[in-house]
Amino acid sequence: MTSTARTADFSDHTGRTAGRSNRRFFAFACLSAAAVLTLSGCTTGDTTSDMMRVERAQGSDENIASLSGVIAANPGDPEGYNVRGSAYGRAGEFRRALADFNKAIELNPRFYQAYANRALVERNMGDQAAAQNDYNAALQLNPRYDVAFIGRGNLYRQAGQLDQAFNDFNKAIELDTTDPRAYHNRGLIYQARKQHAQAIEDFSTAISLSPSSPEPYNGRGISYVAMNDDDNAFADFNTAINLNGKIAESWANQALVYERRGDKAKAAKSYSHALSLDTKYEPARAGLARVKAGV
Repeated sequence: MTSTARTADFSDHTGRTAGRSNRRFFAFACLSAAAVLTLSGCTTGDTTSDMMRVERAQGSDENIASLSGVIAANPGDPEGYNVRGSAYGRAGEFRRALADFNKAIELNPRFYQAYANRALVERNMGDQAAAQNDYNAALQLNPRYDVAFIGRGNLYRQAGQLDQAFNDFNKAIELDTTDPRAYHNRGLIYQARKQHAQAIEDFSTAISLSPSSPEPYNGRGISYVAMNDDDNAFADFNTAINLNGKIAESWANQALVYERRGDKAKAAKSYSHALSLDTKYEPARAGLARVKAGV
């Protein structure tokens, strides 16, 4: 089964010891329906999952200007650079984000949150080695930092190093993380290993932690399909569509259930809609070709 991820995260970790606002922007990998009706596990490598999601409020020009004012008033405070770097990251201004995280680390070489934030920028800029080094540095400074385990686990997962990734997600979960990415991404590995009961359990936990995110519904639905539970799969895919109707994978997944039920007209309609959202989405293209050939 081919899988393609569409969103990524940017974590704002300011290092405050009290009243810290650690906003999480979840990096769920959206699993697509199989290009064939028999599911055979998931491909873990992808090329699109590391695009930053723009958060308009945090990445706005107004917010960045405000943060720049704070830095001007307190140029020796590394937290200001870390927060502004996060804002630049959300706005997709990676080089400026990198410069701010570099400055934060220069001012405080033990600022483990800044290392993890810099790693995410490096990952989005394609420098996987530097990202891994920074995640390692964050964990050396704070061996209980769940965010760094999740971030490094994603690096391993996308490189196909599933055992290492699995260990990192497990560690984050053992640390009682409330970050749904740990469960979702571990679920992807269970799914790749065809351990669908365990995958469903992890996707369900991710849903309980972030019920408005469509991606774990897609993931859980795929495992339901693999277990021939089309009714629950269909419910999950429809929920994903209701939460965000602009994700091609959700429509292709819905189409797969229609196809399995023999409703080729509805399957063709959903596959076509998926292609209207993403003209390069191959599972939808292949599915549409199948149902048209079978009409």
